[in-house]
Amino acid sequence: MTAVGPATELSIETSGLSKRFGHQLAVDGVDLAVPKGSVFGFLGPNGSGKTTTIRLMLGLAAATSGSVRLLGQDMPGQLHEVLPRVGALVEGPAFYPFLSGAANLHRLDAADPHVPAATRTARVHSALERVGLTHAADKKVRAYSLGMKQRLGIANALLAPRELLVLDEPTNGLDPQGTREIRSLVRSLAANGATVFVSSHLLAEVEQICTHAAIMSAGRLVAQGTLAELRQAGQARIRVLTPDPGAAAEVLARLGLSAAVDGAATPAAPGSTDSNDAGEVLYAPLPAAATAAGAGAVAPEAVVEALVAAGVRVRGFATEQVSLEERFVALTGEGFDVVQ
Repeated sequence: MTAVGPATELSIETSGLSKRFGHQLAVDGVDLAVPKGSVFGFLGPNGSGKTTTIRLMLGLAAATSGSVRLLGQDMPGQLHEVLPRVGALVEGPAFYPFLSGAANLHRLDAADPHVPAATRTARVHSALERVGLTHAADKKVRAYSLGMKQRLGIANALLAPRELLVLDEPTNGLDPQGTREIRSLVRSLAANGATVFVSSHLLAEVEQICTHAAIMSAGRLVAQGTLAELRQAGQARIRVLTPDPGAAAEVLARLGLSAAVDGAATPAAPGSTDSNDAGEVLYAPLPAAATAAGAGAVAPEAVVEALVAAGVRVRGFATEQVSLEERFVALTGEGFDVVQ
């Protein structure tokens, strides 16, 4: 797990945070460190404890043990001072179905004693505009699609300026265009100085908008850091594209590298009559010493030289870190939904 330096200012900090439901330990000793101004992805399979952790952070549930600090203040002891500075969308939005979207936001804004009533209409209009719902402002919420309700929930979180936004699956139910708009909105919020904490199971969402991430598995925090740090924590590997996968695997084995065929053939060039123009991708993990060019390491250029000397046709070669998806699978033992 990557630690955050002591000089880093944190918007969210938990220490030993745990929650037990009877005999089940849903959250187990979580130590989160969310830097101020970051877009922080909170990842994990269903049932890993993400939503429970968020509820503990926001004072919506009582922790069994551990502590939480939001924006530098203790929770839930300073809840009334902290929450006006926090916008949240947790476990899906809930609205009065017989009222319009704008009317729902007016009622929610009126319940906030920290904002002036004189500018309420302007705030509601601005929030609806930011999430692309101006055209549906007067439509009853019962006629909203799931994606529209999700947008309205985000609009509610944006009614007043927030230092911290906590969004649980913010693109749930959105079409591709709506998803792109919410990503752009999240980036703009971070650019204006807010910290955005995004719980998600979508790899594309996290990789496109987040600067940092944490991974949960079975109630425990198994990794956290910048996206680059999470990828680099995995083992580096070589990638070989060749129409001679069997011969290539034999050469790699002689070098002490265990190769696996990706299984997806690369199509032959258009108009080619050579059946061998199709290539296959082989991956082989590099020992840690090789990545640091240590004693006895197999340098990538030596691998290419050995392949060519053995008559293996090399159509492509690269050294790479494992993807965030592969890192997730390695840490949790579960797949990652990468389809939007």
